[in-house]
Amino acid sequence: MFTAIWMMDFSLYNLLQYSLLLALIALLLVVVFAHVSANMVDQSRHEKEKHFLTADGKKESFPSLMDPPSLELSVVVPSYNEELRLPVMMDEAMEYLEKRQKKNPSFTYEVIVVDDGSKDKTTEVAMKYTKKYGAQKVRVLTLVKNRGKGGAVRMGILSSRGRLILMADADGATKFADIEKVEEGLESITEKPDNMVISCGSRAHLEEEAVAQRSLFRTFLMYGFHFLVWFFCVRGIKDTQCGFKLFTREAAMKTFSSLHVERWAFDVELLFIAQCFDIPVVEVAVNWTEIEGSKLVPFWSWLQMGRDLVFIRLRYLTGAWRLESERKTQ
Repeated sequence: MFTAIWMMDFSLYNLLQYSLLLALIALLLVVVFAHVSANMVDQSRHEKEKHFLTADGKKESFPSLMDPPSLELSVVVPSYNEELRLPVMMDEAMEYLEKRQKKNPSFTYEVIVVDDGSKDKTTEVAMKYTKKYGAQKVRVLTLVKNRGKGGAVRMGILSSRGRLILMADADGATKFADIEKVEEGLESITEKPDNMVISCGSRAHLEEEAVAQRSLFRTFLMYGFHFLVWFFCVRGIKDTQCGFKLFTREAAMKTFSSLHVERWAFDVELLFIAQCFDIPVVEVAVNWTEIEGSKLVPFWSWLQMGRDLVFIRLRYLTGAWRLESERKTQ
């Protein structure tokens, strides 16, 4: 009997050893795959992406983020198959911006709608606003192929003229007038290294209500994603995914020039880069309403974002991705 017990303990010990070995091998394979599959983002533009159309149909070249700012504010609106939702957001945004400029003529702005390779009439819908307000105020950047939300935002920001740059979702889920709240958040930071600071709209104050309305499964996915963000990439920011963020031009240049992720998890890498460079980030509560027509497929999108979060951290740790002139180490 003693022998049987000893053999059982030995078998359990061997099983534990083999399980640990398999886990280490699996981890090693994940690390190796993350490293070798890391690609540098192609920031080159197709010839058609270098120009925008004026109200009378003439081609003009987009400026560069490297140029000095010539406006107070640029608003970048990433759009993929948004012919139905875009008009509501644009009407609200243009009404606010026009009223603000009327009250303060020194306030200048532009809105850049980035059509991310849409299959519908997003570009045609956006061009109606160029014809109504002029190309100095509304420009349409049509990407030849779909890059993903992060890629669309980056292309728009690299084409902007503003001293401040706001990214705002095409669904209009955040009240556009809340730009004043994120502006106040930006101004609340007294120490801006090299004039770099980011103000993030946040829905964290609505989380309790969201939990009450969501299914148990979606709540589990939400908290799981928040944990992965905290564990692997960004700490101190409760809502990394709100599509309403305001950057100084210098902060946008520093972060977006280093961005690799072009899909849904790009916000996390963006804030990870900001923290690596010690760029101040402030989080500001904004009004938010869930709008029908989201491109996110709950399970698969969260799964993809979870994978991206793990890969972001591993690729920086293994040196597959690097940040130049970091202010602090990872």
